[in-house]
Amino acid sequence: MAKIVLGLGTSHSPMLNLTAQQWHHRADIDFANKKLHLSNGRRMTYPELLELRGPRYRAEVETGVMERKAAACEAALDRLADTLEQVDPDVVVIVGDDQAELFTPDHQPAVAVFHGTEIATTRGKYADGAPDWMMQIGRGYLMDGIYRTPAAAEFGTSLIEGLIRQEIDVAAVAAVADPARAGFGHAYGFIIKRLFRKNIPVVPVMLNTYFPPNVPTANRCYEIGRRLRVAIEAHPSELRVAVVASGGLSHFVVEEDFDLAFIRMLKEKDEQGLRAIPPQALRSGTSETLNWILAAGAVDFLPVRDIEYYPLYRTEAGTGVGAAFCVWQA
Repeated sequence: MAKIVLGLGTSHSPMLNLTAQQWHHRADIDFANKKLHLSNGRRMTYPELLELRGPRYRAEVETGVMERKAAACEAALDRLADTLEQVDPDVVVIVGDDQAELFTPDHQPAVAVFHGTEIATTRGKYADGAPDWMMQIGRGYLMDGIYRTPAAAEFGTSLIEGLIRQEIDVAAVAAVADPARAGFGHAYGFIIKRLFRKNIPVVPVMLNTYFPPNVPTANRCYEIGRRLRVAIEAHPSELRVAVVASGGLSHFVVEEDFDLAFIRMLKEKDEQGLRAIPPQALRSGTSETLNWILAAGAVDFLPVRDIEYYPLYRTEAGTGVGAAFCVWQA
């Protein structure tokens, strides 16, 4: 039977595709953001956040501090890529979220699995005419053009069938009809661009973390992960499978307490705690933590071998991303 031999988790923030000196471009977006979410469910503007917190993170946005964190993140990503290369799986299941790159509000499944022969990325907002720094982000996401990479069609079909047998009613996606209009986006392109050192067939699992009303709960995501492992292990091949969670942790407001509590749950295999994270704590970018929860359910038989965390601040009020990098491996 097929078996999971590796689990990985990584943030995919645009900051990881930029130099520390360029992070201010993302800060400018924060200044205009009227929907900055906190894990307690509150939503506010940047001036309101600054009034609440004060400029407590001013020292964190000094150039030298940001450069050291950027270098640490690059090294962590290199280590993930090294591990993936060393394990050399036959197929990689990428658990990510679609942000209006392939799906639209007209058709937004809660969870979908791709079972076509290749994935194709789309350009979206990184098309010609975007500022240079945006194009740089697009290159890191394989979204500066249309890129095609092999997918594990038969294995993907088997996973869909296996999940349906277990009463997980996933949507099935068989192809990208016109990647010039819609296709795979940042959650998948980042993993392939940054971690893959050769072509590896992929099976994208697309989780709706962002767009109400059909965002799955943490409890449901963990359960889907559990049943995904059953479906993987039911495949009658000897495939060696890696499961990769893409995205997270807290953003666009960095909340270290939330992130560190979540990391503790991963390390301690606190299934009850992971399942109980409330929906109001998982809004906006922080919702991508659900990708990790699903992956954790799939790989919970493996120990956390290593996990790194860097709070990447880009404003004095504490906007940015909680960047995490994890390896589950026996």
